[in-house]
Amino acid sequence: MKPPATRTVDQVDVLHGQEIRDPYRWLEDPNDPEVRAWVDDQNRVTAAFLAGPTRDGLIARLREVWNYERYGVPTMEGGRAFYFKNDGLQNQAVLWTAPQLGEAGRVLLDPNQLSPDGTVALTGMAVTRDGRRLAYGLSASGSDWQDWRVRDVETGVDLDDHLRWVRFSGASFTPDGAGFYYSRYDEPPPGQAHTAVARDQKLCYHRVGTPQSEDRLVYERPDQPEWGFGGTVTDDGRFLVISVWHGTDPKNRLFYKDLGADGPVVELLPDADAAYSFIDTTARASGSRPTSTRRAAA
Repeated sequence: MKPPATRTVDQVDVLHGQEIRDPYRWLEDPNDPEVRAWVDDQNRVTAAFLAGPTRDGLIARLREVWNYERYGVPTMEGGRAFYFKNDGLQNQAVLWTAPQLGEAGRVLLDPNQLSPDGTVALTGMAVTRDGRRLAYGLSASGSDWQDWRVRDVETGVDLDDHLRWVRFSGASFTPDGAGFYYSRYDEPPPGQAHTAVARDQKLCYHRVGTPQSEDRLVYERPDQPEWGFGGTVTDDGRFLVISVWHGTDPKNRLFYKDLGADGPVVELLPDADAAYSFIDTTARASGSRPTSTRRAAA
């Protein structure tokens, strides 16, 4: 069984003086009825091939080698342990928590139960330093877009917080657990959530218990619309360290903001000449400042 021939178009782009042909450009519109029909045709052919006589044997063997209990490395916050566990054949590992290491745990968040078809995934998480609250990000159907929520660890119940239009971002709580830093984009035009270009990422602060519309803008660079930002609060709570990235380039910039003095963002390493990782803050006669280590870029 073969799918019907794929239509081509005469699409030519000139990039840096070079002609680049893209005869399948029309396939980039996921809402086009012709594209949907093409996908259905491809799926029918694929399903027919996978339904061959070797499929059952492959499934049985995969289940055999995957079916064992496994754990992730635990983290400790507020004396509590947080860790991921997979019983064996679960599609996604489950987040557990325990009063302390070695004690019986309980499920805190099971991403396998978030949608009937299992297409909602846990994409990021952060726990307050007292271990009382969990911020976590979810992605549906493999999308880069994330929705972030906040869960009470003791009760396992979500609070009203709901952050949207988050992409390529984690979360970093302040030491008091009152809120966290994260990065988001502006809401795309209606119907263009998966086709509009994501530009002008913004680093924001969300205070738990308040609507996203009240989040405070911390840093943006309208002059660099392709830059992205990852904010991390230092262990002493004084600085917000900002890793600045550009696409898939492994080299990055490293900025920081003095949270104690609500100071400006300082461009500590502005040249993107290596891959930089934050280590620690070091005391100086005139105060403190973050230090970093330089890694050779791949």
